[in-house]
Amino acid sequence: MTVSTSSAFHHSSLSDDVEPIIQKATRALLEKQHQDGHWVFELEADATIPAEYILLKHYLGEPEDLEIEAKIGRYLRRIQGEHGGWSLFYGGDLDLSATVKAYFALKMIGDSPDAPHMLRARNEILARGGAMRANVFTRIQLALFGAMSWEHVPQMPVELMLMPEWFPVHINKMAYWARTVLVPLLVLQALKPVARNRRGILVDELFVPDVLPTLQESGDPIWRRFFSALDKVLHKVEPYWPKNMRAKAIHSCVHFVTERLNGEDGLGAIYPAIANSVMMYDALGYPENHPERAIARRAVEKLMVLDGTEDQGDKEVYCQPCLSPIWDTALVAHAMLEVGGDEAEKSAISALSWLKPQQILDVKGDWAWRRPDLRPGGWAFQYRNDYYPDVDDTAVVTMAMDRAAKLSDLRDDFEESKARAMEWTIGMQSDNGGWGAFDANNSYTYLNNIPFADHGALLDPPTVDVSARCVSMMAQAGISITDPKMKAAVDYLLKEQEEDGSWFGRWGVNYIYGTWSALCALNVAALPHDHLAIQKAVAWLKTIQNEDGGWGENCDSYALDYSGYEPMDSTASQTAWALLGLMAVGEANSEAVTKGINWLAQNQDEEGLWKEDYYSGGGFPRVFYLRYHGYSKYFPLWALARYRNLKKANQPIVHYGM
Repeated sequence: MTVSTSSAFHHSSLSDDVEPIIQKATRALLEKQHQDGHWVFELEADATIPAEYILLKHYLGEPEDLEIEAKIGRYLRRIQGEHGGWSLFYGGDLDLSATVKAYFALKMIGDSPDAPHMLRARNEILARGGAMRANVFTRIQLALFGAMSWEHVPQMPVELMLMPEWFPVHINKMAYWARTVLVPLLVLQALKPVARNRRGILVDELFVPDVLPTLQESGDPIWRRFFSALDKVLHKVEPYWPKNMRAKAIHSCVHFVTERLNGEDGLGAIYPAIANSVMMYDALGYPENHPERAIARRAVEKLMVLDGTEDQGDKEVYCQPCLSPIWDTALVAHAMLEVGGDEAEKSAISALSWLKPQQILDVKGDWAWRRPDLRPGGWAFQYRNDYYPDVDDTAVVTMAMDRAAKLSDLRDDFEESKARAMEWTIGMQSDNGGWGAFDANNSYTYLNNIPFADHGALLDPPTVDVSARCVSMMAQAGISITDPKMKAAVDYLLKEQEEDGSWFGRWGVNYIYGTWSALCALNVAALPHDHLAIQKAVAWLKTIQNEDGGWGENCDSYALDYSGYEPMDSTASQTAWALLGLMAVGEANSEAVTKGINWLAQNQDEEGLWKEDYYSGGGFPRVFYLRYHGYSKYFPLWALARYRNLKKANQPIVHYGM
């Protein structure tokens, strides 16, 4: 529900009229701050993670928990689409793999295959070729239950762990998320365990006779043919690997996982890697009370939303793909610093004081493979993920600390943290001037052609949004565009601009997110606002503004064949991004900004925040999207406070990187 705060604000009074809206939103956000200073909001993906949670419990043969099953079942049934299946994001098209997993999970907890919702889903699955046409990870799930032969899963021999670093397919050449998911999976593929599945539930009815998996359609055709042929060879030779080599490779996988177990935050602090690590230990015969298996299993439970979902209260439960406390806390701190005043600034300082000891200063993670001489100094995305600090989070935390340090009595509190963070972040710059999220120079594009990589997300190359954040951090800290690293980074951003004036957003949806990020960076890097790149971007943002004054973009804009921005209903988060981008480059007095601020003002809810069902986070383009429940809460407040501050300033200039 939204409440209209004002019928229509105007230029002259708008900066005053938004003050009550800002204060109401600030109070609502302050109420959500944890006692220790941090914020964390729900992070929702699609049906696959809660479905996999149910299947994991039945794979392990754990005691029944009928109450949790009923609540997850209600969640899955509620998010089933009108098309009969399950989507990757709110309002999206049916996704075959998500639908297969959701159907399997619902059948596992007792839904009759003849129930109307199950029948609709099954008909849609069969119409698309059946479960055999699902993606690789879904076929692996089915193979683990004995519902499909491993012959229909691309071969990734566990001996891959023993390959030298020069070998084309090497674990260190994959992105962190692929690495942590794959290593325990290599053991499962080698041992081929079968789920306990005490209820004996299978999904034979989801297969179409004589239908086989399809080959990848995207990528380089020469590489695809090569890797497809190699896969056939590997399937044939798989039984003949020397036993001592296989044992050594499995030991290498176990060592990798155990070294990175990460306490109750789990391997990589992401659900698929954590679940695979639990199944790996189980397949190797580790008992339930073995310390390593037990802590890995507890990490799964830490991802559950058990106290009631934001949408349905305690009627439902779902499993999050990961947790986002560092990211949420840093971004809310920025918003609170923008709001200003004693209470908001005090909350921001409390948040930054919580963040300070979360900095990873003593672990050289997997990133050190490419940067062995670089000192650690980053922050992760989750509560703990020491081997995988995130460049994006690190830049955002550093900018918030830098801004807070300008409050005179705090100057020394964050100096050392900022210095170490900047040293690490700048050291992670890739050769093309940009930054990836977790690794430097992770651009082995041929790997996306291996059959196992049908999701097309095996790599972590430099992207505009992460790179823009690093430019913003460096410029806010006073590094000039004449600095060689800064110049290379700005050149990278300018080179990556699309013909229509927008920029691609890897980790947020999509061109609005990328364009906001780039405009903030170019502004603080001191590019003149009449620069052609900036003017093209401003014109593009104004062109795509919705009639109601807001902005929105559909997740379908990640299509492989770029055809531009995909319009959608206005959302609070995307409207805020567009406004922050425009205001960064001198557009605070424009009609577009006035209309956007009006939209935010009129769509504030009774609590003082904003409601948003649409997904505006990008997990992996085209295969995995995220609904950050915090985005619709803190980004609109940030934009409104920024607008008020610029309208009241003698010189309406944004001096910060975000």
